[in-house]
Amino acid sequence: MTERCGWCGQEEIYVRYHDTEWGVPEYDSRALWEKLILDGFQAGLSWITILKKRENFRQAFAGFDPEIVAKWGDTEVEMLLQNPGIIRHRGKIDATIGNARAYLEIEAREGFDAFLWDYLDGKVQQNRFATQAEVPTQTPLSQQISKDLKKAGFKFCGPTIVYAFMEACGFFNNHLVTCPRHDAVAKLAR
Repeated sequence: MTERCGWCGQEEIYVRYHDTEWGVPEYDSRALWEKLILDGFQAGLSWITILKKRENFRQAFAGFDPEIVAKWGDTEVEMLLQNPGIIRHRGKIDATIGNARAYLEIEAREGFDAFLWDYLDGKVQQNRFATQAEVPTQTPLSQQISKDLKKAGFKFCGPTIVYAFMEACGFFNNHLVTCPRHDAVAKLAR
C-alpha cells in the first residue's frame, strides 16, 4: 500500500501542494527566487501558514518580480507592514528587497537557476527515504549553498531553509518511497 508523505496531512491545500508542486524540479530562475523568499518568510512558522497566504504575498510583492522589488524602499516597507494578508516582519520584508538585489546580480552574471543547479551538476538527487525520520533538515550541501547565498547578499537563507527550499523545488526527490509521487517526480528530472 502506498500513501502520501505524512507531513502533508489531510487539509486540501496541503494535499494539492504535495500532489502537484512539492518536489517537482523547478528550472525557472524567477520561480526559484519566489520559493526561496517564501521559505524565508516561513522561518519560525509552519509552511501551511505561508501556503494559505501565498497569493497575498504574490500581490503584495508585485508578483515576485525582482526587478520591481529591488527598487523598493521605506515607503513600500511601511505599506507591507500594514498588510494583514502577509507575514508582517520587518526583517523578512527588508531581506526580500535585499534578496531581490542579490538575485539580480546572480541572474545577470550566470542565471540564478544555473547558480543553484550547478551545485548538483544539473541533476536531481534521487533519494529513497522510507520514513520521514530518515530525511535530514540540513546537509553539508545546504550549509554550503546557504553560506554562498549569504556571501552574495541574501538573508533568511540558513541551511535548514535552503534544504526545505531544495526539497520543495525538486533539487532532491524527498518524497518517501511509499508515496505515489516519488516515482512520478523522479520521471520529471531533466
